[in-house]
Amino acid sequence: MTDLLSMRGVSVTYRTETGDVPAVRDVDLELASGEIVGLAGESGCGKSTLASTILRLQPQTATVTGEVLFEGRDVLTMGWGDLRALRWAGASMVFQGALHSLNPVRRVGDQIAEPIRVHTPEVPDEQVRARVGELLEQVGMPAVRARAYPHQLSGGQKQRVMIAMALACRPRLIVADEPTTALDVMVQAQVLDVLSALVHELGVGMLMISHDLSVLAELCDRIVVMYGGRVIETGPSKMVFGEALHPYADALSAAFPRVGDRAARFAPSGLPGDPPDPAALPPGCAFAPRCPRAIEDCTLAVPELLSFGDDRSAACIRLAEVS
Repeated sequence: MTDLLSMRGVSVTYRTETGDVPAVRDVDLELASGEIVGLAGESGCGKSTLASTILRLQPQTATVTGEVLFEGRDVLTMGWGDLRALRWAGASMVFQGALHSLNPVRRVGDQIAEPIRVHTPEVPDEQVRARVGELLEQVGMPAVRARAYPHQLSGGQKQRVMIAMALACRPRLIVADEPTTALDVMVQAQVLDVLSALVHELGVGMLMISHDLSVLAELCDRIVVMYGGRVIETGPSKMVFGEALHPYADALSAAFPRVGDRAARFAPSGLPGDPPDPAALPPGCAFAPRCPRAIEDCTLAVPELLSFGDDRSAACIRLAEVS
């Protein structure tokens, strides 16, 4: 498969009153058409910051280095005209929390139609309305719901509207930033089914962001796990979820409660402490202060991301023992 998205050595630093804060550090990521890649990690690990570079949505206080290649063109250096054409038509984003992303005083059909009218102003209104109805049906909603206001829709329906909006201009890449976080498990399953079906039917690529490895394992082909702004493990989703190499990825997997598992019920897994402050990262491996397998050598140098066969890699000096 040819890479649709290729991120090489991407770093993002925020300027603050107290100094520079490195939110993302030297990240590489590849994604092909028809593939779903999951980006996992706790809040604050850099997932959303990394995703924002794909459409150049980071604030002015951010400095981005490296390359973000979309179909071979660097998003970070393209002009505003090309960037405007890329957004919605080349790549689009499904933001978390549809409740806060939709305009409460506009009908959802008008909001779905907006990017179509911006990118293809020559299309007659009748065809735009037909396209909106087609998009709603594509995500499992009747076309008549285009006349509804956001407050007249359930949480799951709002999220489907956001997905329809992201598909409006037939993009080749969709970035889904925690699209199921605010949904109950039944609606979450329905939305995941919609996303999976759309990717396989339309052949688009998708970057799915979540802190929940179980969601990513169900939906994604590959998973990229981040911690402290760096990638610490990558690999096929089933293997990362079931046989993680890095102790942090293993802890993320173990934190998900398994129905019928008495051990998990009476002794739920978790990690002590909190993720590191990106402005004051510990020496060596950023995970070492919370790692149950850490030794003194873990604090001496930042571990490299090393290949470990079967399209897997991990950043841990104790890789042989962990595996």
